[in-house]
Amino acid sequence: MPSSMRLCETRLTVSKVSKSSSTVVDRLFAEPALAELYDAFCIGRRDFDFYLPLVMSANRVLDVGCGTGELLRLAREAGHTGRLCGLDPAEAMLEQARKREDVEWVLGNLTSVYWDEEFDLVVMTGHAFQVLIEDSVLRESLSAIQSALTDRGCFVFETRNPLAKGWEAWVPENATTIKDGESTVKMSHQVESPITGDTVSFTTTFSSTRWDRPFISRSTLRFLDNDSLSKFLSDAGLVIEEQFGDWDYKPLTNVSPEIITMARRGLSC
Repeated sequence: MPSSMRLCETRLTVSKVSKSSSTVVDRLFAEPALAELYDAFCIGRRDFDFYLPLVMSANRVLDVGCGTGELLRLAREAGHTGRLCGLDPAEAMLEQARKREDVEWVLGNLTSVYWDEEFDLVVMTGHAFQVLIEDSVLRESLSAIQSALTDRGCFVFETRNPLAKGWEAWVPENATTIKDGESTVKMSHQVESPITGDTVSFTTTFSSTRWDRPFISRSTLRFLDNDSLSKFLSDAGLVIEEQFGDWDYKPLTNVSPEIITMARRGLSC
């Protein structure tokens, strides 16, 4: 993983929206100008090498926090012929995703939609799981995932391992730059101090010579330890099948950068 935190590190009319889908979305996802740059900042992301084979092996897939829909686009291009559905609360991100019309794109989040045993696989990529800050929202979201899965369905996601303290590298000196036409766009991070409990708040600043002023977005992520994570999953009726510490399937250790989890509803993934 590069020293700077990656930006990625998160339509059809849907009758299943049962509650208000209004959500406060961080500016880096809500701003159209930044949504257009999202995939450029995420080129070479290793998690897709892990997730894409899982998507290809499942007939019905829900991508929670799908962003610009890149994973599902890759699946279609690789020949997936089943149901692909992307869910995201950011309108600007879905505007990018909707350029592909053979995928269901749903505006909302797990607390605003309801599916009943419709998906063989649910994924959350790009550390989208970490935006579930409050216990009540996390429990409701996991319950919604459990309900959306078929009896033998799997939920696969990742969260950064708090023991690795990855946020220590989120400093302006580790900025990332990309080319945007003839201009260069720089993305940098600054962690707020002090860190509170298991949450980390930080700002992301995007600057370019073609903009009058930089875009500044504030975010908060939750870093659950594995014991707490396991308890939340168990309470939602999800059983951990396997866990890995990185995208090359290395075992989970105290120094692993990730907690990659495959959880099941039913007999087996």
